[in-house]
Amino acid sequence: MSVAKTTEITSSSKKSFEDAISSGIKRFSKTMDKVEGAWIKEQKVVVSKGEVSEYRVTMKVTFVLKD
Repeated sequence: MSVAKTTEITSSSKKSFEDAISSGIKRFSKTMDKVEGAWIKEQKVVVSKGEVSEYRVTMKVTFVLKD
């Protein structure tokens, strides 16, 4: 039997929401093994001088605990 845990993380990118998601998962995977999936809870942008300067996502990441 395996047990999974979900934790919330926030990631950002100057390129896109997709890049923010990918870089967040990649960075989280360096710390935690057996990442199984993620649910995007929130997306928002930072606006500077009338233009989008940063994309931010808050996501819940699920990973399986070690035996």
